[in-house]
Amino acid sequence: MDKSSPAVRSVLIVGGGTAGWMTANVLARHLGAGAPGGVQISLVESSQIGIIGVGEASFPSIRGTLAFIGLDEARFLREFEGTFKQGITFVDWLRPPGSPGANHYFHPFSLPSQRPGAPELLPYWLMGQAGAGRAFAEATTLQKRLVDAGRGPKRASDGAFAGTMNYAYHFNAGRLATLLAGHGRSLGVRHLLGNVDRVQLDEHGAIAAVHTREGAELRADLYVDCTGFRALLIGATLGAPLRSAGDTLFNDRALALQVPYPSGDTPIASSTIASAREAGWIWDIGLQERRGVGYVYSSRHTSDERAEEVLREYVGTAAAGLVPNALKLNIGYRDRQWVKNCVAIGLSGGFIEPIESSGVGLIETAAFLLAFGFPFDGQFEPVARRYNDFMRGRYERIVDFVKMHYCLTRRTDTAFWVDNAAPASIPATLRELLDMWRWRTPNRLDFLTDLEMYQPASWQFVLYGMEYPTQLAAGAAAFPRAAEARREFEMIRQLSQRALDDLPAHRALVERLCAGAEAPAGA
Repeated sequence: MDKSSPAVRSVLIVGGGTAGWMTANVLARHLGAGAPGGVQISLVESSQIGIIGVGEASFPSIRGTLAFIGLDEARFLREFEGTFKQGITFVDWLRPPGSPGANHYFHPFSLPSQRPGAPELLPYWLMGQAGAGRAFAEATTLQKRLVDAGRGPKRASDGAFAGTMNYAYHFNAGRLATLLAGHGRSLGVRHLLGNVDRVQLDEHGAIAAVHTREGAELRADLYVDCTGFRALLIGATLGAPLRSAGDTLFNDRALALQVPYPSGDTPIASSTIASAREAGWIWDIGLQERRGVGYVYSSRHTSDERAEEVLREYVGTAAAGLVPNALKLNIGYRDRQWVKNCVAIGLSGGFIEPIESSGVGLIETAAFLLAFGFPFDGQFEPVARRYNDFMRGRYERIVDFVKMHYCLTRRTDTAFWVDNAAPASIPATLRELLDMWRWRTPNRLDFLTDLEMYQPASWQFVLYGMEYPTQLAAGAAAFPRAAEARREFEMIRQLSQRALDDLPAHRALVERLCAGAEAPAGA
């Protein structure tokens, strides 16, 4: 658009769910939707389209997002069946079940300890200074011992969104959208119900209006496509193609079950448990009243019938009578997620399989990029170019990070794992990093920090959880502080014991916080 482009005073979000309502909340809060002179934020959604809740898990950035839009943490936990997530426990990813060696590793959300003036511990851990058999996550953080013991990440007396350990949440995905909708309306979001079935373009190829099956014509200056995999605006209408990542990440199906606890006092795991299986992996997520359990798998390596058998075998007798929710996953992303006056957020922009809970994190990123780079003057092109460059780069880095979980496997028991380790399936950008890390450890200079969703420490936890063979002998002279490192490792061991004594059981923490949650107005 040229210099005479009209100001942007209205936004229409097409589609609800987590993507639509989280975007609506962020925009409403930042753009003053409920205040005189603020940008008008409207959201239209169908009452007939369900929520795709693939993993019911989030990334630690969600705490900042909830605080930004003004949601109370205890209320969030109570109304979403929320629990705490301190990381991911990976079972049988490196070697088949029953093989000699460790059968699991942990990716914690807390960073490796590094006090001011103390040495970086990773090289010394690789050189054996932490003691034989001590996993990297256990040697450098308190969090693995806490998760193994079923502890929560904080005390009930700690402030909202703060705690001893870094954390995210597990939650009921259906309830999340409902609560965000109510909160969004309180921020001034105009909520419309309707089934959008036609998109009208103007003479420049931009969106002029959307039309609902019920006969409404809805117009805005800027449109946000949150229609999920349908991508009704960005894909079907504006023609932005989806770049498939299927040759790198094979999992394109999911089956999900909601599994009740055997009793009301069953302990709740405070990490996502990801158990590798013959053609994918099973997530196991503890909520307050049930577990969310699902199998993410490759349709090229198994049948839907066999996948359901595998899922039911994992759940056991508790699966009797339960009917799984089946999902088809479009793995990939659009190089252009902002085209003319339309921005794609959520599944319409792209989806990477849920192993590291990138879905909600990518929604947060996109919503804040749009809010803080908002084109008030109607000059869409420069903002769209930066948005597209950033989102494309972030998806590319996530693909590499997720692929690393698979390609380092030593499993050769099924074709799925053999194919995942095949060099042809590994992006050149990841192969280059892995080649460098054979002789030195990953560090922050390997990454463009603002572009990365996952910090260098996350790469380290996965890399060495998968027992990557970095050899430091050639540069051993660079690490003369072995005695100091040993003292640090011992200090972490002692502090982790104190934390075990100090922090409550996970279920007890959640119940106490929910009991003290403030009820919403009118409840």
